[in-house]
Amino acid sequence: MTLVEVRGDLLSGLNPAQREAVAHGAGPLLVLAGAGSGKTRVLTRRVARLIEHEGVPPADILAVTFTNKAAGEMRSRIADLLGAEPSGMWVGTFHAIGARLLRIHAALVGRTPGFTIYDEDDTLAAVKRVMERLRISPKDRPPQAVVAAISDARNALVSAKEYEALAMDPFSKAAAQVYRELEGALRQNNAVTFDDLLALPVQLLEQHPPVLERYQRRFRHILVDEYQDTNRAQYRLVSLLGSGHGNVTVVGDDDQSIYGWRGADIRNILDFEHDFPGARIVRLEENYRSTPQILAVANAAIAANTSRKGKTLRTTRPAGEHVHVVAALDERDEAEFVIEEMQARRYAAAGRPLRDFAILYRTNSQSRAFEEALRRHALPYRLVGAIRFYDRREIRDVLAWLRLVANPADDEAFRRAVAAPRRGIGDTTLDAMAAHGAAHRVPLMSVATDPAFTTVLRPHTREALATFAQLVRRFGEAARESPVNELLQDLVLAIGYEEHLRAEGPGAQERLDNVRELIAGAEETVVDEGGEVGLTPLDHFLQRATLVTSADALDPAADAVTLMTLHNAKGLEFPVVFLTGMEEGLFPLSRAFDDPAALEEERRLFYVGVTRARDALFVSHARTRRRNGETMMSMRSSFLREIPAGLVKERATIKLRGSAQPWGRPSAAERRPGIPTPWTARRPGPHAPFPMPAEDESQDAPRFAQGERVRHARFGSGTIVEFGGVGKEAKVTIDFDDEAVGRKRLVVAFAGLQRGDE
Repeated sequence: MTLVEVRGDLLSGLNPAQREAVAHGAGPLLVLAGAGSGKTRVLTRRVARLIEHEGVPPADILAVTFTNKAAGEMRSRIADLLGAEPSGMWVGTFHAIGARLLRIHAALVGRTPGFTIYDEDDTLAAVKRVMERLRISPKDRPPQAVVAAISDARNALVSAKEYEALAMDPFSKAAAQVYRELEGALRQNNAVTFDDLLALPVQLLEQHPPVLERYQRRFRHILVDEYQDTNRAQYRLVSLLGSGHGNVTVVGDDDQSIYGWRGADIRNILDFEHDFPGARIVRLEENYRSTPQILAVANAAIAANTSRKGKTLRTTRPAGEHVHVVAALDERDEAEFVIEEMQARRYAAAGRPLRDFAILYRTNSQSRAFEEALRRHALPYRLVGAIRFYDRREIRDVLAWLRLVANPADDEAFRRAVAAPRRGIGDTTLDAMAAHGAAHRVPLMSVATDPAFTTVLRPHTREALATFAQLVRRFGEAARESPVNELLQDLVLAIGYEEHLRAEGPGAQERLDNVRELIAGAEETVVDEGGEVGLTPLDHFLQRATLVTSADALDPAADAVTLMTLHNAKGLEFPVVFLTGMEEGLFPLSRAFDDPAALEEERRLFYVGVTRARDALFVSHARTRRRNGETMMSMRSSFLREIPAGLVKERATIKLRGSAQPWGRPSAAERRPGIPTPWTARRPGPHAPFPMPAEDESQDAPRFAQGERVRHARFGSGTIVEFGGVGKEAKVTIDFDDEAVGRKRLVVAFAGLQRGDE
């Protein structure tokens, strides 16, 4: 197809609603895009048409997505439509766009362009150090809870001063102190948190009118995907940039707003016309993904919600098979049913590869039964939401070195790099360095070469610090010229990291392979992406490594069964979906029963799960389930009871049919609203036996957490640096204080660990 043909073809092949959205000229536009309705096609063609037919230069367009993968796909599709790269156009996630703005105007927010982006672990470590300085007990005020409180405030655009004024209870007052001190610590470390990537750009635009005017003139058209997932800071950023011209196109689905628990506000999409008067609304209701049977269940599932604009998905596909609702005896029986159904479809006449199957569940702990069953049957699987590649200990070690090379003011990177491998610089020395740095308001790297401090050290420690600082400086100079992969290769060799890993014994080869994969990935990043304006290749690589998500790393070509929570499944689709654990109190979670807004979000999550399926959908529930070490009776989810009987086909496993347990449609008593169930009767209260888990929190959560201090009867005290596995397979890696012991990997069930140092 020639470029001329492409340019004249931007409206062809679109349905009437899609054409209306693509052809819309100036002014605000709200596109309510149902699941599988071709919203990416609409967005990319709209951008291409703005450039081709409206004469808008690509540099005047800002397109915002929620994942790096979506941003890459959007840019690629637009380039294909235009026959050339949309040079100068900004396409990226909210966090990536925020980072880009901050690097350009770093001085206005108290940073330099080479600032470090702290991930969750770095932020937690920084908060712990602030709490230690303020003498706030981590036992009384859990650091994770303090981080969450500050994160909520940042995303709601509540400043430290405002938070302190609003703090009334002891916990909030303690969090306010940490919040205030954390801002200073981050500036000193030339670092920002994930939340800062959203809050600081808003602060930048609000406090510096010339900067705001510059970008309002620059971005004449703004397009935002997944608008229903925006929080206060993201909403404010869009409002500031688009308030002048009003050329704001937002695409989203109010029925797929499932992130309220982390700050997303469904009112942003429901009130769009109020924020942008005169907005045109286009509904994309033709679904190109799912069969009529699946869509009928989806429409019935979401109908009970009241906080929605309202739309009905219509299929473009011929009839398929029934949606199956399957009752199982327990979670093991449920897992065996899923395996049997997959195997039957694999070996049928028109067999399916394993990549066609996805197992979805409400909480992470539900994966255990499926993982065990898949291993028993020797079936490969990929677990989305497990430890990210970039979260593995060896990768974090090497990245800490790179971060310190890129930003010598990064104290968290200094602490990790100086111990990977250990260089004879113990905790006592680091504490003294930190105290000196705090007193003189300088980073640890400056303290390491400050004669006023180093002259009092033992010769061995002084020499170790000097060698360490010299290494960092050497690679800092090399980073200006060397490609990142070469820099990484030389760095790993220079610090002796391979020998360090091999000294740990079993498991070293796997960790070394991961480091080699990181080096290979660095080469691909430089070759494929070529860096970004305003960033050195090293800055670009580190930013990409920090902002990548589990979904971005998902390989669609891998022939393996996919396991993930429903929150991780959003935006994906699979030919065959198993939506499991549909039991009252588990899905929906019991805490939603007393909160209508939370219950509606749970129902939207169910709708998301249903609409992931293209050809076949199996919804399963168990009559008993083992939770928190106790086998409990359960009842099918109220969401299933809201679906008319004629839309699904009821089934039961052989084990359940052979037992005394009932399995048919719910009785009249079960259908009565408000009836206590085995789950609801055990909701947290004065006599509640257990708390319910958070959205992505495992119900079999480990008793210990990364960064926690523990004591072993033989090895003494140490700090947990890594945790993996669940149940009896849970393992923990601990850095013990005794350098003769060093780092050990232990099985939690047999380690006899105690919290604290006593």
